[in-house]
This record gives sequence, C-alpha cells and structure tokens, in this order.
Amino acid sequence: MTDAGGSLPWVLVERLTLWLARTNAWIVAPSGPGGDCVLVDAPPEPTSLLDRLAALDLRLVAVLATHGHVDHVGGISTVVRSHDPRLPVHIHDHDLAMLLDPRGTGGVLAQHLGALDVSPPEVVAGLDDGERVSGAGLTFTALHTPGHTPGSVCLRLDVEGEAPRLFSGDHLFARSIGRTDLPGGSFEHLMASMVDKVLPLPDEVEVLPGHGPVTTIGRERATNPFLAGLPGPTRTSPGLRA
Repeated sequence: MTDAGGSLPWVLVERLTLWLARTNAWIVAPSGPGGDCVLVDAPPEPTSLLDRLAALDLRLVAVLATHGHVDHVGGISTVVRSHDPRLPVHIHDHDLAMLLDPRGTGGVLAQHLGALDVSPPEVVAGLDDGERVSGAGLTFTALHTPGHTPGSVCLRLDVEGEAPRLFSGDHLFARSIGRTDLPGGSFEHLMASMVDKVLPLPDEVEVLPGHGPVTTIGRERATNPFLAGLPGPTRTSPGLRA
C-alpha cells in the first residue's frame, strides 16, 4: 500500500487526505486508471475527490461509508451527483440519520460546511454486519464495529492471492483507536468490537484507517497501547485519535 499516486500490483488503492479533519478517503480501482472504482468515505472536500477521479479517468460505481460523521460523509452528495445521482451509497442503518442530515448532526464541524450541498443522496442502502457489497469487480465485507458511533463498520476487502485489507474508518488507527466521547460513542462497545471482529483477523491484514498512516493488524496487536490486555501480545504507551 502506498500514499496517493501509488498502487498495489493487483489493484489501485489511493488515499486522499482531505478537509480540516485530515480525513482519509480511499479510491479503490481493480483495473487502475480508466476503469471502475469504489470510494470509501468522502470528506467535505468533494472538488479534490472529483478532480482526482477525473485525472485517473475512473468511473465511480459505489460509495461506502465507514460511519456517519460529517468529516467522512460530507462530500458524498456532491460526488455522487457529479457522476450519477442513482449511484448507491452504503451506510449502516444506525448512522443513517447522520448521512441524511450532516448539518443537523455534525456538531461543531458542521459549521465549516459552508454552502456545500449535503442534501441526502437518492439511493441509500444498508451495510449490515457480514453483508457483502460488490462493485467494480471487488467485494467488500462489512464488519459492524460499534463504539466510535453506533453504526461504525470496518470494511474487509478480499482479493484472491493477497492478504485481506481492512478499511477501519475511525475504529482502529496506527497506535491508537477512535474517540468515544462524542454522542453515541462507547468505549466498552468499541473494545468489544475490537475483540470480536478485528483482533481475530490475521496479523498480515493491512489496516487502511480513516485518519493517519496505514498499519497492520499484527503491528497494532504488538504496539498499540489501547490493545494491551486484549487477546494477543501487546505493549504500552497511549495517544487517542479523533
């Protein structure tokens, strides 16, 4: 996995870090430039996303939201309408209200949306635990991981012959975890999700988070201070991410 502009041998996976919250949006295109792609999260900086999709000549076929916070969904409406208003947007039902009303549910961050179009997308689909979503020749499996928000999901991408990738949203970061002090957050739920859904994954799984650098399950199992005492070898020394 590389930063924006890089690619894996089997699929283009590009990170754009956008908006004031420095949120990662992920463009995933199995055939590289000129093909179809899926977008994981869309911060409220849609022009940058649209410009990059155009530069790569990519056709967007679906948007997947890891959760409903405005820094992850605020750009969805503009991006979708610029391609095809009927494009499906997938989000867990527990976070649906945040997608439908980012201004009303976005708290302090919503004050920075300006005149951005955040009206609800036309086609919204659920993203339940274990649900498989296909697009652009790829299949993502949703792992419902409540804690950061009630509807937070991690998205596992499996490609034959490669270790799985996990788009972890704001659940797991490099040497940190998502904050749980916002409305709907729960530290207990987040850690239970970690034990039940994330830590059972193999060490080689690459973690592509909603903020900050790429990591792996094995690296976090060994070095993330918030995972100390949970199943697997860990060490200690904390730092909470937004």
